Amino acid sequence: MSAKEGHNYAPVGKPNPVVKPGEFVFAAAHYDHGHIHGQINGLAEAGGTLKYVYDPDPARCAQTLQKFPSAKLVDSVDRILDDPTVHVVTAAPIPSERCALGLKVMAAGKDFFTDKSPFTTLEQLAEARKAVVKTKRKYMVYYSERLHVESAWYANELVKQGAVGRVLQVLLLAPHRLAKDKRAPWFFDKSKYGGIITDIGSHQFEQFLAFTGARSAQINFARVENFSNLDKPGFEDFGEASLTTGTGASCYCRLDWFTPEGSHCWGDGRLFVLGTDGMLEIRKYMEIGQPEKQDHIYLVDSKGEQVIDCYGKVGFPFFGQFILDVLNRTEKAMTQDHAFLAAELSMRAQKLADANRTR
Repeated sequence: MSAKEGHNYAPVGKPNPVVKPGEFVFAAAHYDHGHIHGQINGLAEAGGTLKYVYDPDPARCAQTLQKFPSAKLVDSVDRILDDPTVHVVTAAPIPSERCALGLKVMAAGKDFFTDKSPFTTLEQLAEARKAVVKTKRKYMVYYSERLHVESAWYANELVKQGAVGRVLQVLLLAPHRLAKDKRAPWFFDKSKYGGIITDIGSHQFEQFLAFTGARSAQINFARVENFSNLDKPGFEDFGEASLTTGTGASCYCRLDWFTPEGSHCWGDGRLFVLGTDGMLEIRKYMEIGQPEKQDHIYLVDSKGEQVIDCYGKVGFPFFGQFILDVLNRTEKAMTQDHAFLAAELSMRAQKLADANRTR
């Protein structure tokens, strides 16, 4: 994984299997976004067996087949869905096409694990909610900015344990490198990606809910702009939003495609939590001027100050928890309501921002 390319973000962790070989079988389909590699890595490291891969362009599967030589390349998703041994289909198609694939997967009696954003319209979300109830299948989402970041995962565990007291505010900065010449045409088509808050913002809204423990929120403000990419009129390179959660905590996020070319990393993702008894900051992917450092938590409470190095120490527990949820029909990794609410709030914020668009 290149630290300069966020669209190919695919962390590699230490194997921590929760099942024996063959007990949990999954397939990977549609390589439109590079996050598919992170999805595969996470499930495989937790003990999952990758049985099939599929993409309309078979060449895009080459990296996976090289890493997992026992996986079989198939010529259609139907080949995967017809196999009763497959538990989960993980996929990263064009965002506007994720819901249709998820509905098909669930109708076939399998659970679906898709890249964020899981939807581009509220109508798609409504369809998925109905399908989950009807099929009793899971529609889980790869919110990688928490699930596949050791410091973000561990910080959330600390907060749940009361490390900062009651959470009053969560701030998130989510800059990304554009790498315009490496992006597919759909990336700039708003009907395909849904807008910057729907897309990148879904990560942030998921983290708002996780760190505050909220099950509802009110959107106060949302804004999107295209400041510097006017040659791509369907693109948004800046977004921001604020909300108040049902717990009373306030939240704010800034999203942008302005990571400078001189940065050694694709984005200086940072998260701040203010609580009644302490505060913490997460430096997820980089420390400026220190390319060897990442995944640090800075915690201050009544006892003093701590710098917690999480890199290579925490792992990625979500994937093992999700595998066991699939096998046991539980919801310990993430509830379905949580996954859907994060998407809903981000799309509602996008809708508000679209109505307020100034240019």
